[in-house]
Amino acid sequence: MKFPKNFVWGASAASYQIEGAYNEDGRGMSVWDDFGRWPGKTWEGATGDTACDHYHHYLEDVAIMKEIGLHAYRLSIAWPRILPEGTGAVNEKGLAFYDRLIDALLEAGIQPWVTLFHWDYPLELFKRGGWLNRESSQWFAEYTKIVVDRLSDRVQHWMTLNEPQCFIWLGHGNGMHAPGVMLPMKWQLIATHNALLSHGRAVQVIRANSKKQPTIGWAPVGVTRQPQTDSPADIDAARRATMGILKPDLWNNTWYSDPVLLGHYPEDGLHVFGADVPKTPSSDFDIMKQPLDFYGVNIYNSLPVRAREDGSIEECKRPDGYPITLYQWPVTPSCLYWGPKFIHEKYKLPVVITENGMTCHDWVGLDGKVNDPQRIDFLHRYLLELRRAVADGVDVRGYFQWSILDNLEWHEGYKYRMGLVYVDFVTFKRTLKESAKWYSEVIRTNGANL
Repeated sequence: MKFPKNFVWGASAASYQIEGAYNEDGRGMSVWDDFGRWPGKTWEGATGDTACDHYHHYLEDVAIMKEIGLHAYRLSIAWPRILPEGTGAVNEKGLAFYDRLIDALLEAGIQPWVTLFHWDYPLELFKRGGWLNRESSQWFAEYTKIVVDRLSDRVQHWMTLNEPQCFIWLGHGNGMHAPGVMLPMKWQLIATHNALLSHGRAVQVIRANSKKQPTIGWAPVGVTRQPQTDSPADIDAARRATMGILKPDLWNNTWYSDPVLLGHYPEDGLHVFGADVPKTPSSDFDIMKQPLDFYGVNIYNSLPVRAREDGSIEECKRPDGYPITLYQWPVTPSCLYWGPKFIHEKYKLPVVITENGMTCHDWVGLDGKVNDPQRIDFLHRYLLELRRAVADGVDVRGYFQWSILDNLEWHEGYKYRMGLVYVDFVTFKRTLKESAKWYSEVIRTNGANL
């Protein structure tokens, strides 16, 4: 069995995690630049000041992507590199960098899939309220138009927001991520609402201004539940848990996706969040709900659930000794079956896996190789489940491995390595891991070697 014809095989990265050059060529500060300087907020005080130095090594990195055989590269644009103050004066040198990167990708035969926001929010706009400011969607639309005007003669594939669950909840709820604030739920819901407005306005801007026919999606977290058994009752419980809101937190799918795709907040969420739900004009949902071409989703693992005798949903304890990654995330390959299946059933859009991968104990061996057999086994198992979803009729159009390079893993700094390519963060030497060579063969055979 192969994947569908024209299936897109790619890898992903994010601007703050790899670019470095944080204060070069007119770039402004992001909330992550500020957060990394707070004592104790990141592992060993790590920052993205240099990261992988992709800003200066992008030609080498594109050559590596070509060597692997990637069809596409999912990159993100650094908003403060384009607009140092978040709005207003445009930084020409910032745009010129992405010009060069896009041109290099196209010359190598690699499609650029551009994410407009992957968490590096301009610090100056945060000082004006950030996502809590209702004007934030207008700021994002202004930024989007500048990028689209410049790049859409060559870029066709666009994503608006990456993982709003994370940049709202982790950034504005428990303070684990930048900007590091801890707000009550009612304020988190305001920030979420404004982020969803920003998504809608960005889609409008792309459609109105793109020089090429655009393909537009986004990349939320895929909060996935899988059935404990194959019984119809457990499968239904997993579906309801994946596509429901069972408790008052932001780790769910539908509080974000229902407004964007159905034009309203889900009823169970309105009940769970109650008086914390912001009072907003109904016309906001007309802005949020814009036609999308695909549902991008980042899926790494899932939680097993089952149906109780009364029909309610029970989260199941994992067995002792269950497999985990170095990050201590559970290894659950069937999440790439159930997650796309439930999403496609509800929202009727083609699905693209925009992130999936794992952390390993990686280092360069005495033989000069980076042997990562566990990553190969992980990807093999997960891709078999994704292929099973395709065989069962789920319209899956692409898979992007996270990440092309070892990089700054946000507040965890350089503790963990998730790349197909090993990066020495002192010399910036790149070394293809054995998993990159294995993935190259998957791409070459369109998954027939699995």
